[in-house]
Amino acid sequence: MSQEAYIKPAHAVLWQSHPPGHDVISTKTLGFWLYLLSDSMIVSSLFASYLVLNHRVNAAAGPTAGMVVHPVVAFFETVLLFSGILAYGFAMVGLKRGDKKAVLSGLASAIILAVGFLVIEGVDFAGLAGHGMVPERSGFLSAFYALVLYHGAHLVFAILWTLVMIVQVAREGFTENVVYRLLNLKLFWFFRKRFNNYTLPLIP
Repeated sequence: MSQEAYIKPAHAVLWQSHPPGHDVISTKTLGFWLYLLSDSMIVSSLFASYLVLNHRVNAAAGPTAGMVVHPVVAFFETVLLFSGILAYGFAMVGLKRGDKKAVLSGLASAIILAVGFLVIEGVDFAGLAGHGMVPERSGFLSAFYALVLYHGAHLVFAILWTLVMIVQVAREGFTENVVYRLLNLKLFWFFRKRFNNYTLPLIP
């Protein structure tokens, strides 16, 4: 029996043959996956450094994780970040329906929530610096700041990229170039979620 015999009629369109040549969107998305893999290796090395240096010996008689990470603040930052990712998910639902208004609303909401996260993080860092908890204080604090600021830099880039996509969606609609950029940006936003997931077990 042929493969087509097992395919439900409602899903038949998913199995239709593509025209000769490469699927441009899939090819470019694969390339972005390769970038994320390389980025994951950098993130893994930062986490490894943080875990190794999170010890009183490496704190140089200074603060350890229990003193620089406030669970309540970390909780609200996580809620904001995950809400921003959810908002981007709603934008992708709008993209699937071809609803430009829903896409723009989802992207704008994701930016607002991400900015809220960065504001809280900035206030938190200012408080740490005010108490002398700066990177040069110890090896642990150097690893802590490197890890968190690397995540923050990615989030700033995600916000800027999302702003660009808002302009492109508004001006060009859902062209091939706009769609693949939105899909790649989705991967980037969701990678931020995985980044933040791994920070949760680090909170004492």
